[in-house]
Amino acid sequence: MGKYFGTDGFRGEANVDLTVEHVYKIGRILGAYYGKMHPDKKCRVVIGKDTRRSSYMFEDAISSGLTASGADAYLLHVTTTPSVAYITRVDGFDCGVMISASHNPYYDNGIKIISSSGEKIDDSTIEIFERYLDEGTDSLPLAKREEIGRTVDYAAGRNRYIGYLISIAKRSFKDKHVALDCANGSASSIAKPVFDALGAHTHVLSNEPNGLNINKDCGSTHIERLQEFVVKEGCDIGFAYDGDADRCLAVDEKGNVVNGDQIMYICGKYMSEQGKLNNNTIVTTVMSNFGLYKALDREGIKYEKTKVGDRFVYENMVANGHSLGGEQSGHIIFSKNATTGDGILTSLKLMDVFLERKLPLSELAKECPMYPQCLKNVRVKSKQEAQDDERVIAAVKRAEEKLADRGRMLLRQSGTEPVIRVMAESVDAAECEAAVDEVIAVLKECGHLL
Repeated sequence: MGKYFGTDGFRGEANVDLTVEHVYKIGRILGAYYGKMHPDKKCRVVIGKDTRRSSYMFEDAISSGLTASGADAYLLHVTTTPSVAYITRVDGFDCGVMISASHNPYYDNGIKIISSSGEKIDDSTIEIFERYLDEGTDSLPLAKREEIGRTVDYAAGRNRYIGYLISIAKRSFKDKHVALDCANGSASSIAKPVFDALGAHTHVLSNEPNGLNINKDCGSTHIERLQEFVVKEGCDIGFAYDGDADRCLAVDEKGNVVNGDQIMYICGKYMSEQGKLNNNTIVTTVMSNFGLYKALDREGIKYEKTKVGDRFVYENMVANGHSLGGEQSGHIIFSKNATTGDGILTSLKLMDVFLERKLPLSELAKECPMYPQCLKNVRVKSKQEAQDDERVIAAVKRAEEKLADRGRMLLRQSGTEPVIRVMAESVDAAECEAAVDEVIAVLKECGHLL
């Protein structure tokens, strides 16, 4: 991670950590950088945004920076992160920009930069952009006369993405009652038209964004309202998205949450049976639940583990030719169809299995029960020193030996805070908490805690 850009873009409170000046400079940098790479043609950048109030301000700022550097800015308006990745790739843009802070509250925002291949931008390019952010853009030439760029309304691109999603579904959703929680975010402009076109009786929640209510008591991070709605209205299934709709969680007909691990299991098992799970392998992160691994072992499906972040999942998938991967939080990647997590696409894939199996979602999900989990965050003086301490390593090993094949332990550093995350999973909740507390006690004894 860089000084400004983390694993998921440049993110912070709008006009505090991420200012309009930052965003204008990013526009100037992108226009100059990609314009220089292809001097024989006009640089073209496609831009999407979510519904938070500052997204409109930042859309203007980055468009101004781009056009001042001689690039053309194509505006998708309110749309999802995966739609920007798709349009960037299929329409030959030099890069794409998504203005969103994903599941964060409305007062935060972020800038995600997407490469011409529809993937998150690589670290070496980010280093170049960060150097200009620190040193300033005075050395970058301003376009003049006919070289000045223009903004182009590109809502048609978003509509083509809707058509692409509809084409992916293999079956009609006729007679199925589906509830969609759009988090008052990007899915508000896309999800309902897709499900309506496929014949579902679509019930929509949190679909009235006002700039201040994105992710507020709704969506994948606050799924309780959707759970209640599905049961009360007798829906067959429900889906909850986050602010930029790159993640999806499901709710079964009984109101139970079906998380990303369970979705990967349901879809992965089906793909394996169909001979469509490349290498018979699912890519997970180290935070996936132990219950997922036990279920995959039972089915003879292999798995790999990466660092937390859908970027690392996708890198592993590309490097090894895998076709399915994701996170417990609902970032699921189907590499045949997308280069990033896509919440609406994930819900369509799960619908296909649900309809093919002709079983309630609760029956499909119970094959992959989640183990109880205990996660505690502790503030430390030095994350690396704490994690490398031989006494702490020994404590973790002792806890793992006690858990044996009933669970696991994990220590992980926070990427943004002086925090170590201590997690245990086991068939017994009390055993989980005891294991976590034992490791934290050693961290304290060794003088690592703040």
